[in-house]
Amino acid sequence: MSIAYLSLPSLGHCCQKSPTFSLKSSFLSKPTKTQFSFAFKTTQKRSSSHIVSMSMEAGVGVMGTKLGMMSFFETDGTVVPVTVVGFREGNIVTQVKTSATDGYDAVQVGYRRVRDKKLTKPELGHLGKAGVIPMRHLQEFRLQSVEEFETGQKLDVEELFKEGDLVDVSGTTIGKGFQGGIKRHNFKRGQMSHGSKSHRALGSIGAGTTPGRVYKGKKMPGRMGGSKRKIRKLKIVKIDNDLKVVMIKGAVPGKPGNLLRITPAKIVGKNIPKN
Repeated sequence: MSIAYLSLPSLGHCCQKSPTFSLKSSFLSKPTKTQFSFAFKTTQKRSSSHIVSMSMEAGVGVMGTKLGMMSFFETDGTVVPVTVVGFREGNIVTQVKTSATDGYDAVQVGYRRVRDKKLTKPELGHLGKAGVIPMRHLQEFRLQSVEEFETGQKLDVEELFKEGDLVDVSGTTIGKGFQGGIKRHNFKRGQMSHGSKSHRALGSIGAGTTPGRVYKGKKMPGRMGGSKRKIRKLKIVKIDNDLKVVMIKGAVPGKPGNLLRITPAKIVGKNIPKN
């Protein structure tokens, strides 16, 4: 690409003392800091290193199946609403992850035995390598130490928990489908009289010119339920080894038949470090 040079000795007596210089195209010359100081703003690049942000558990837990709710009568006659959780075949350690091999310490547990054709070949290969039965659900429990666990170890509920312990129960809530603002966010409705033209409608969702848009996170109609929820510090009322069920005080997420994850309750400073 050719570059044009322009000499300025003949533009006047005042310019004769000026040195000869060249004009180059802006896309060929690199601007300097003195010419365009605004173009050289220092910016810090964000670190792209991968960091495992999985939540640390207070101890290894188990998976169970929600069976329903009932009333439990204590010895003094007090009626306690409890959720009955059953346990199918499973709760077997399928993999032990360490900081040396995976960057963090965790125990992978399998639950609910299924037929071989219900799983994919990679899943069957992973479980076959561990030497365990084919299971539907696999979940990890990140722990501070995994020295006492080994592949194929069976986790018994009566050994991990006892009556009176506090546990954290997580599961998937009941899906409600697409719902309006009144049911989804507990909004108030308008008057139902004949003259009112606003009964269950959402109403205004923002100003006009300023800001001229709808803020992110605005509470509006949409999909309700079907999300993961955790209920913390629920008390174990009864453990029945014959029926293989656990009765937990209060309600837990999901409907009967849903998968539940039960772990020891996190108490900062007691079983979880403050940092």
